[in-house]
Amino acid sequence: MKNEANSNQTFLFGKKNYVFMLIGIAFIAIGFIFMAGGGSDDPNVFNEEIYNWQRIRLAPTLVIIGLGVEIYAILADPKK
Repeated sequence: MKNEANSNQTFLFGKKNYVFMLIGIAFIAIGFIFMAGGGSDDPNVFNEEIYNWQRIRLAPTLVIIGLGVEIYAILADPKK
């Protein structure tokens, strides 16, 4: 067995990549939080709140932006 105590472990991504990953996760989480709700307590009554602009436009846009930030974080060069 070789002694691997001498080998130096390095991370795959740099600090910049991890910061962008956290920002992307925050965008995705906020998007899913905006999508939540809008239901009715009574199943016989329809609630128009489900068609709110925040659930139809804003929340999916935030999720897509978050996914784009995640892709950038993965593909960005950590040495720059």
